[in-house]
Amino acid sequence: MIDLSPLIQRLAPTPLAQWATTLPAQLEAKLRKGHGDLARWQAAVDALPALHPSAVDLVDGVRLDAACDEATRQQVQTALMGLSPWRKGPFDLFGVHVDTEWRSDWKWSRVAPHLDLVGKRVLDVGCGNGYYQWRMLGAGADLVVGIDPNWLFFCQFQAVQRYLPQQPAWHLPFALEELPAQLEGFDTVFSMGVFYHRRSPIEHLLALKDCLVKGGELVLETLVIEGDEQQMLVPEDRYAQMRNVWFLPSVPALARLMRRAGFSDVRCVDVSVTQVEEQRSTPWMRYQSLSDFLDPNDPTRTVEGLPAPRRAVMVARK
Repeated sequence: MIDLSPLIQRLAPTPLAQWATTLPAQLEAKLRKGHGDLARWQAAVDALPALHPSAVDLVDGVRLDAACDEATRQQVQTALMGLSPWRKGPFDLFGVHVDTEWRSDWKWSRVAPHLDLVGKRVLDVGCGNGYYQWRMLGAGADLVVGIDPNWLFFCQFQAVQRYLPQQPAWHLPFALEELPAQLEGFDTVFSMGVFYHRRSPIEHLLALKDCLVKGGELVLETLVIEGDEQQMLVPEDRYAQMRNVWFLPSVPALARLMRRAGFSDVRCVDVSVTQVEEQRSTPWMRYQSLSDFLDPNDPTRTVEGLPAPRRAVMVARK
């Protein structure tokens, strides 16, 4: 399903060389466990027509173009629709616009101006379907490794990567806990939309720090609330209909947590309230979305009566 030899070769002269040699066996073990829908999703990937992009844009979005007739374009759309729901994007592939639930390009436009990824080895923790990995390459990263245990996201990445085989991006279906301790091999580590799903925020921060070289940079994007250093929301049950949300700190409290975990030069570079235009249902993601999770009489509150989603981007050094 995935050839890791180019990745192993790229990592051979780096501190990640030993880890890289263990990846094929680890991936094979994960594939043996698999998922009940994996064969169906892989069949959708295999149904994509053979096309060779004549133009690739990873700077202003994820856009691939090539001359193709309407029948071929329909084949692309049918195959990609077989990988629904699409959460992160959008993607424009040979005239097919994959209108994902999230306008992830909006988030990237808030994050990217504060980063210098040129020539960097990057790890994207909880990478989803890899949308941001492609944007990281567009921003000049030398290589990007994404990890996410969700098999649908893995297959969505493979669908795009099928047309970009020479790009140095790899998606591994692993959780952060499945990486070796003290990797200390990545220049930049991203954790976007993951922190609030972790039961132990400090442990998550320490694990992210372990992946960085000395002086490396962490980019952490997460849900936050307004307040001072002492403010943190712990939902009783659900938050915006999500069950697995554990901690929503204020920005000052999050900064303190990051410093306690050993990070320095901790900065908040963006805070934004999520709008229903940024996260919504589409033909590519037909389930409920943000508008269904907000109080219909007060959009500043969730249906549970909690503060509506507000997200911050934090940047720090190891």
